[in-house]
Amino acid sequence: ITRMHFQWDWLCLGVLIISSVTAEIENKETLDADVEVEDFDKQSQEADVDRDKSSLEVVYQTPKPTGEVYFTETFDGVLAGWVLSKTKKEDTDDNIAKYDGRWEVEELKENTVPGDRGLVLKSVAKHHAISAMLTKAFIFDNKPLIVQYEVNFQEGIDCGGAYIKLLSSSDDLNLEYFFDKTPYTIMFGPDKCGEDYKLHFIFRHKNPKTGEYDEKHAKRPDVDLKKFYLDKKTHLYTLVLKPDDTFEMLIDQSVVSKGSLLEDMVPPVNPPKEIEDPSDKKPDGWDERPKIPDPNAVKPDDWDEDEPSKIEDPDAVKPEGWLDDEPQYVPDPNAKKPKDWDEEMDGEWEAPQIPNPKCETAPGCGHWVRPMKNNPNYKGKWKAPMIDNPNYQGIWSPRKILNPDYFEDLHPFKMTTVNAIGLELWSMTSDIYFDNFIICSEKEVADRWAADGWGLKKLVASANEPGMFSQLVTAAEDHPWLWVLYILTLALPVGLGVLFCWPAKKTDEDIDFKKTDISKPITKGELKPEREELEDDEIELEEEKENEGTAED
Repeated sequence: ITRMHFQWDWLCLGVLIISSVTAEIENKETLDADVEVEDFDKQSQEADVDRDKSSLEVVYQTPKPTGEVYFTETFDGVLAGWVLSKTKKEDTDDNIAKYDGRWEVEELKENTVPGDRGLVLKSVAKHHAISAMLTKAFIFDNKPLIVQYEVNFQEGIDCGGAYIKLLSSSDDLNLEYFFDKTPYTIMFGPDKCGEDYKLHFIFRHKNPKTGEYDEKHAKRPDVDLKKFYLDKKTHLYTLVLKPDDTFEMLIDQSVVSKGSLLEDMVPPVNPPKEIEDPSDKKPDGWDERPKIPDPNAVKPDDWDEDEPSKIEDPDAVKPEGWLDDEPQYVPDPNAKKPKDWDEEMDGEWEAPQIPNPKCETAPGCGHWVRPMKNNPNYKGKWKAPMIDNPNYQGIWSPRKILNPDYFEDLHPFKMTTVNAIGLELWSMTSDIYFDNFIICSEKEVADRWAADGWGLKKLVASANEPGMFSQLVTAAEDHPWLWVLYILTLALPVGLGVLFCWPAKKTDEDIDFKKTDISKPITKGELKPEREELEDDEIELEEEKENEGTAED
């Protein structure tokens, strides 16, 4: 039984270790549980490529829109329609104010799809600005707005953005003068600096009373965005605005944030109906103290405020062996005066002080002082106890008045018409890749476009993922303790196999036990004496019982 318990203990331990290794690997590949996955049509999951082929055998075809669109760009052909800004950024040093950051059209550095090219931001620590007119202006009326594009931080990202701006329609819009203050209607996309990972959605709302514009920012997503910035993979960013004044932000076709334009923007679209009266002042006699010192309290006669909080411990005794005559520090006997020491200029040279070596083995050196302890008679400065304030009037606040700037916009979806798209960026990291822009109103059109572009990139990246062994090695590089688990995991099957399958060695006790238990043939002659002995024992037992009964009588 002991041997079986021992074997089962080993078996359970093996299962636990294998489970922990499996969980560690799976954890690296599991997406954030807070991400709500959108139920996309099966059409968005299809791609015009054989999934059994490797990335080198993929045949790429430039995506083509399957419905009404307001703008598309794949960067696979001639870069037509895009305009580089020739202006300068205001309120910036002249040496960096110019929008002279370089753009190139290139293939991806990793997980390349032959023939698939994108727009790449190439310069570091420079301002970049490039824009293009939409094929057709988008008017915010009764159709949704869907904006979608791809981003790949090929070198990771230190500090910089990859967001786009949908520029407001106006008669004086000149793309050659596109800069940070060019009016836009919507700004959307990733941005990161330091450890602050953001996904912007900002729209400029027009005040119906004053005509002025204010920026409204969507609340931050509740999911961890870090992995999308550091994994050097191509990610799909989608913004959906609906005529019912709701919005959704998606990454890789998974919803990371959604809400209402009326309730989930900061500051709110509509101002409060009432505000505090700026002219209202707190009365001079207003008492906001909930507690006050008891005016009738008197300090007790025996309260001594002069008693110190600490006193010398009268029971303390100087430790035996204390060296009263030895200083704690002595001149270093090995120190020598520098050769360039000038006593006239530097003064008399003195050796540096070092801890007295004699004090190392003693409880202490120098003048002994009694240690301090808490004074039992200390009470501190006397203060009257606090009581409820009979004149307490509460915390004062100004009275409310009607907000003279109040308005109510029930449909903030009806924003300013957009007729151009632009990227106006600053980055401390180069090689930020953009591709496959689309602006449309139909979800099916955006999904088909994503399947033909981003879906193909995702397929190639998956095919180029390292195998299980490489993933185990990579995990162990980040967590060296995993090597112990790997070794145990490999050793356990062998050990358990030996433990359960190897024939057990016969021990001396087993041999002795088996020898004594072997039945021997009994002859008729041997059986008769044994029967007679048994009958004698029964007769003696009956006589003893009769004797006991007589004694009791």
